Amino acid sequence: MIKITVDNKQFEVEEGANLLQVCLENDIYIPNLCYITDMAEPAAACRLCWVEIEGSAQPTPACTTTIDGPITVKTDTPETRRLQKTALKLLLSVHHVDCKNCQANKKCDLQHLAKVLKVPLKTKDFELCLKEPEIDSTHPFLDYYPNRCVLCGKCLYVCQNQNGQSMLSFAKRGIHTVISAFGSQAVNTDACITCQACADICPVGALALKTES
Repeated sequence: MIKITVDNKQFEVEEGANLLQVCLENDIYIPNLCYITDMAEPAAACRLCWVEIEGSAQPTPACTTTIDGPITVKTDTPETRRLQKTALKLLLSVHHVDCKNCQANKKCDLQHLAKVLKVPLKTKDFELCLKEPEIDSTHPFLDYYPNRCVLCGKCLYVCQNQNGQSMLSFAKRGIHTVISAFGSQAVNTDACITCQACADICPVGALALKTES
């Protein structure tokens, strides 16, 4: 067991434990969107879970930090909050804020993060840049809303775990990146009808069953 200190609280954790998971399990909330408990290789896609570790030259993502020795961590500093707010504002700059018409309303992670970080959902710090089309209905069982999607990758992860292979993938590049199906032959299976894990885990309502959208 290894002794660590987080925000002046001491814990004993197993060597190799994930720092973000340890904090969340001990009621120390660190903003995050893309992490799933016990992920072998966290994606670090959202760039929200910044922490400061004593002795490190700069903040680091908690989700990619493996505890292999005693450390002292601070989760709420001016610099970590600055980085978290900037990351959230960038996500919101490509997000269509239309909460009243979204099935994730009042249980949306973006709404929660905006409240925690005191960032307005309609930020003016970055120019709004939306994708076309507003809805992608090419999947036989799901509707995909590119301008809600935060590209956290959770849907790809659970699809892979549930089915042994992911029937979803990132497509295109840069600001145009979206979630896409591999092809109609891959998704026209009973697995998609009975699984629904991707829609269930989406933190922002970007994936919806056609019967619910």
